[in-house]
Amino acid sequence: MDLSNQTNGCELEDVAAYLDGEMNGDELLNFENHLKTCADCATELRTQRQLLCTLDVTFSDSTSFKLPHDFTRVVTAHAGSDLSGMRDKSERRRAVQVCAVLALVSFALLGAAAKVLVFEPAQSFLRLSGIFFDLVWKMVYDAGIGLAVIVRVLGRAVAFGPHGLGTVVLIGFILSISLLTFLIARYHRAQIIE
Repeated sequence: MDLSNQTNGCELEDVAAYLDGEMNGDELLNFENHLKTCADCATELRTQRQLLCTLDVTFSDSTSFKLPHDFTRVVTAHAGSDLSGMRDKSERRRAVQVCAVLALVSFALLGAAAKVLVFEPAQSFLRLSGIFFDLVWKMVYDAGIGLAVIVRVLGRAVAFGPHGLGTVVLIGFILSISLLTFLIARYHRAQIIE
């Protein structure tokens, strides 16, 4: 038999059951009579009652730790003084340097993943940007050449044509009409703003 749960033929679980109020009727009377004759069970009952009283006092103690009345101010002052180094330019510069080193180390550790995730998209973007700017440049260049050809043809027609003066008047009329529409639009835009 287990000696930790039994002393001189007495069941120690009966002491716990008695304290928990699990016994009733004849069982309760028999155990109380047994306590009068068995010193070991009476000692065990006293020990367990003391333990329960100690636990009850410990866990029901209503006195709590009180913070000083200026606790918030003290914590704020300490936090402010701890961060005072962050206000210096040298501290900020050191923080930026540490961040840069950490970024370089992380890119180095990424290895092949950095190539796929960072460098290939950047190369694709630069390639597409180059194609776009090349297209815009060719468009502007071709438009400039076309305009130069038109001006040259019109200039020859005016200078060497039989109706040179009439062509100059026609071009002046077309320019004045386009300038007039521009001025009217600008006037109406100014009226809307006012």
